[in-house]
This record gives sequence, structure tokens and C-alpha cells, in this order.
Amino acid sequence: MLRLRDLYLSNLTKLKEEISAFKNETDLWHTQGDVKNSPGNLALHLTGNLKHFIGAQLGNTGYVRNRDKEFADKNIPREEIITGIDEAMEVVNSVLSNLSDEDVQRDYPILFLGKQHSTLEILFILYGHLNYHLGQLNYQRRLL
Repeated sequence: MLRLRDLYLSNLTKLKEEISAFKNETDLWHTQGDVKNSPGNLALHLTGNLKHFIGAQLGNTGYVRNRDKEFADKNIPREEIITGIDEAMEVVNSVLSNLSDEDVQRDYPILFLGKQHSTLEILFILYGHLNYHLGQLNYQRRLL
């Protein structure tokens, strides 16, 4: 479990680096053509996703997600986005550090996409989701 935690933390560190690498902070909110999600919104989405599915569902943090707001918010200061990433890192570190091998074999506490999955399956799905959007964000940054 600790190896998976380390992979999450590594990619969240990369997410912070990507957000910090935008030379112009306003570019965090830039969209173009068929690209509808700005880098800033992708970062908000990723942190909200992890705080909800790992923090609230597995760690009972009490976090209440507003997914629509993750995509609707605009012009959030870079430092606020980075603070959100740091919070997600703390949640991931804390929750995944305390999950046992038996815990991850149990059913995830809620249905995911209408189906029951093991907690380990969900953690891999969430990790893939993090990687997918991190790659999108990196590509958008380099295009700008």
C-alpha cells in the first residue's frame, strides 16, 4: 500500500510543479478550441476528486465535494491551487498510510460508476485518473 501512496504523492508533486511552471498565471485558465477544461480547472478537479474518494470515503475526513464548482471556478490564485494540492497530498498520505492489506481487499464504501469494486480497484482507477489529467495539463502548458 505504501508504494501506491508514494506513486500518488509523486504525481501530486508533479502537479504542483506543473501549476508552478506556468509563466503567466492567467494561462492557468486558458482554453482553446475543443479543449474545454483549463489547467486550473483540471487541478481543482484532481484535488477535489482525491479529497472526496480517498479522504471522505476512506478516511472519513468530512470533505464535501462540489464537482461542478471544480469546473466552474475561474481565476483562482495559483497559491490557492497549490494549497489545495498540498491538502490532497496530506489526505492521500494519511489515509493510504493507514490502510492495511485487508482494508484494500474490502469493498469500497460506495458504488463507483454504478458498480461495487474493491478498494484496491478504486485506488488504481483514481491513480489512472490522476495520471490522465496530469498528462493533459502538462500538454496544455507546453502548448502555451
